[in-house]
Amino acid sequence: MSKHRKHTRTDPLILAINPGSTTTKTALFKGNGLLFNEKTAHSLQTLSTFKTIPAQAGLRIRAVAAALKKNILTPGDVDAVVARGGLLRPCPCGVYKINSAMLDDLEKSRFGEHASNLGAIIAHHIASQSRIPAFVVNPPVVDELCREARLSGLPGIKRRAVWHALNQKMVGKIIADRLHFPYEKLNLIIAHLGGGISIAAHRHGRAIDVNNALEGEGPFSVERSGGIAAADIARLAQTTALKDILSRIAGYGGIAGYLGTNDFLSVERRLRNGDTKAAAVVAAMAYQTAKEIAARAAVLCGEVDAIVLTGSVVYSKTFVSRIKRRIRFIAPVHVVPGEMEMQALAEGAMNVLAGSEQAHTYPSRKTQHKGDPLW
Repeated sequence: MSKHRKHTRTDPLILAINPGSTTTKTALFKGNGLLFNEKTAHSLQTLSTFKTIPAQAGLRIRAVAAALKKNILTPGDVDAVVARGGLLRPCPCGVYKINSAMLDDLEKSRFGEHASNLGAIIAHHIASQSRIPAFVVNPPVVDELCREARLSGLPGIKRRAVWHALNQKMVGKIIADRLHFPYEKLNLIIAHLGGGISIAAHRHGRAIDVNNALEGEGPFSVERSGGIAAADIARLAQTTALKDILSRIAGYGGIAGYLGTNDFLSVERRLRNGDTKAAAVVAAMAYQTAKEIAARAAVLCGEVDAIVLTGSVVYSKTFVSRIKRRIRFIAPVHVVPGEMEMQALAEGAMNVLAGSEQAHTYPSRKTQHKGDPLW
């Protein structure tokens, strides 16, 4: 028999699910308190047997089920399920009910293929077993770009915001609390440094400019190529298949391409052992990151209250120090290592259950409001 039970609206049990490229994270929260946090690793050999990311859904669902079983929990004990959002149509920030329109877009990879697309699919499967609500929070396509940031320079192609919205929004609020000022009143530059790097200018609670961290904008990162001259990509397309180009832009670019690994800890070991190639690549990544951060200062007209560095790479003091020395003239630099995504998911779901926030309805293709610039 399960040791858990249903709780009140102010003390709910919330199951949070976060699928990554090679991991599935499962956490249980009682209100804001973490009860358990499990991470299941999936080998590249196993994942390679699936032709598409949506085809991995069964594997990921079994991983979540195993985490529940390990902690003597069933879906019927949970008040809500919440998951990391995927590549959806551009949308305002907030909490979204998982509905058929969202699932259709994700299952068909209509706006791109990424492991995060699995989050809502898994959450819907778990929630449907017990008829409990299922949500996503601040998906990576949250679009708050200002008008000037939308033009690419090439008619027919619009700039697209694909970034770490879930973590950045959470970290923005953490820094606001630290500064004793509302997030909605601050101007912040937040840089998420992980497998990909997204750097956003947050003006009074809205990310008015951010690079597309998945598809080749901004600095190169652990797994991303970053910005490359368009003509060079066009010439590469004459001799290379599109699928291979895309995998080199997102997955095997950056440090993974130069050094053959996406494990930044192993890169740091190479630095300590005097690997000059690793040193040159890391220095260049820090240089490009600092340059992109400084560009966001121009977006905010130099009125920057704080710069925030977050993400897994921020655990590297060496890398952080390389960035700090180039940007500290702009504003005070705060460091929030790691990711706050699971907490952000639980908080979003809890706000909806408590009635302090209303969940949005993800629109179908038929009901999309074309007059709204955010859609």
